Amino acid sequence: MFENYLHQFGLSFMAFFAIMNPVSSLPVYLSLTDGDDRRTARAVARKGLLIAFTIVAVFAFAGRFIFEMFGITLPALRIAGGILVFLIGFHMVQGNRSPMHRQPGQADAAPSSGMCYEEKMNVAISPLGTPLLAGPGTIATSMNLSAGDSLSGTVVVVAAFSLLCLITYPLFVFAPKITRLLGKNVMNVVTRMMGLILAVIGTQMLIAGLKGAFPLLN
Repeated sequence: MFENYLHQFGLSFMAFFAIMNPVSSLPVYLSLTDGDDRRTARAVARKGLLIAFTIVAVFAFAGRFIFEMFGITLPALRIAGGILVFLIGFHMVQGNRSPMHRQPGQADAAPSSGMCYEEKMNVAISPLGTPLLAGPGTIATSMNLSAGDSLSGTVVVVAAFSLLCLITYPLFVFAPKITRLLGKNVMNVVTRMMGLILAVIGTQMLIAGLKGAFPLLN
């Protein structure tokens, strides 16, 4: 039993890490907090990650209720989620950011020196919290990984995402140093590697969905 939970935790963490890709999100975070003091920039990071965690947790725990409300079957979710996750990974393998994420220039990242504290914190909700950190792909992945599992399995999925959020926070805090240290080429390599992992996970979701929809394929 413990080995199953450990395997699910590892799979969930890698899936979330690949689809959220906090390393490639660093330039976007820097653009959103451009002109902010260190205290404000850290507050934006904390609020954005908290919002992302809340969104993922809600969809992970409420996934089965959403199924019942809209008459969605588990195979249908796995097929749609698998295609969605695969497409995000495909774009990343090509070296492009998924169109489901905003680019720095599209992130309303105008210099924030003339904004009040409340207005600066708004970027933590959108686009940082969603759709950058908790976008459609992340939500679909959380529902896919927790659907059909027991409550303890869902807790494992949420715990994996919470660990990722805890890891992402110091990355955001030290984002200026990290981006200078790694450089653009290394960050592009990381993005492509995460894209490949994500494409494989999406394909596995799709296969599981097809087997559930068409039992003869088993």
